[in-house]
Amino acid sequence: MRLDLVQFPNTNNVFLPGLIYEPENGSDKVLISLHGNGSSGGFYNVELQNIFGKTLTDNNISYFTFTNTGGHLIQNFDKIINGEKDRVVAGVAYELIKDCIYDIDGAINFVKSRGYKHIYLIGASTGANKICVYDFYKEKNIVEKYVLESGGDDSGLYYHSVGDKKFRLTLQICVKKVNEGKGRNLVPKYLSDVPISYQSLYDQINPNGDYNIFPFYWLLNGVEIMKKAPWRELKKVVKPTLVIYGDKDEYCYGKVQDCVKLIKNAVIGKEDFCFEIIPDADHSYFGKRKELVDKVIKFLKE
Repeated sequence: MRLDLVQFPNTNNVFLPGLIYEPENGSDKVLISLHGNGSSGGFYNVELQNIFGKTLTDNNISYFTFTNTGGHLIQNFDKIINGEKDRVVAGVAYELIKDCIYDIDGAINFVKSRGYKHIYLIGASTGANKICVYDFYKEKNIVEKYVLESGGDDSGLYYHSVGDKKFRLTLQICVKKVNEGKGRNLVPKYLSDVPISYQSLYDQINPNGDYNIFPFYWLLNGVEIMKKAPWRELKKVVKPTLVIYGDKDEYCYGKVQDCVKLIKNAVIGKEDFCFEIIPDADHSYFGKRKELVDKVIKFLKE
């Protein structure tokens, strides 16, 4: 196995760090990984990345993990503006999920430049949401297969945490600040315990926005708050797709089986969708990561 620490531009000229694991004898297949939000990044979970990298390369598939512009809470990236290098402040505190298109296209361009012809995407947590957003807006992309790993319901989770009144008030406050040109200002702590801007908090919790891919809470509890059609993005996916969860996922309201059933019903009739639930696995698959990657490899090689 060969390792290469790299830097590449996304399609908005922001330079991102990445780590690519490659078989010694080379391969024309590569799995690109999209991490979740919070303090996540492409390299932070060393055990997870090494398990994926080693097991995939043992099966003649390269593995490319990178920190996207939603990595960590707040961090700086280099950006080329009018031929000059500048620094931009990014991270989950300022991210809009649709910006993932720049990052994913940049990663695809990078692996294409290294000769890869068969490209797959795996997204963990918010990364799964990003794959669906990417597919919705770029349905003619060249990715061959998707792995949606533990897709998240941030809108419902926030509602569940703060209640109806505060949820609706938060949406109103965020819209007001964005309209006033203060969208990148950080919200006060009574709205969020972690640093996040008004624009990004609104993007995360808006039940009618791009972020709300997996509307578990609204559908499980019959809360009629969404105006957009549930599963709008997922229903458009036509590529072979693996949906995978741990049965102890702490962000599924203690109802993993019910959440997965909702997804199954949403894509009923789509023969290229398959589903896996790993026993005794939590959201991060602690202690079950080899089982996770084995399921992924089986799907990719089918």
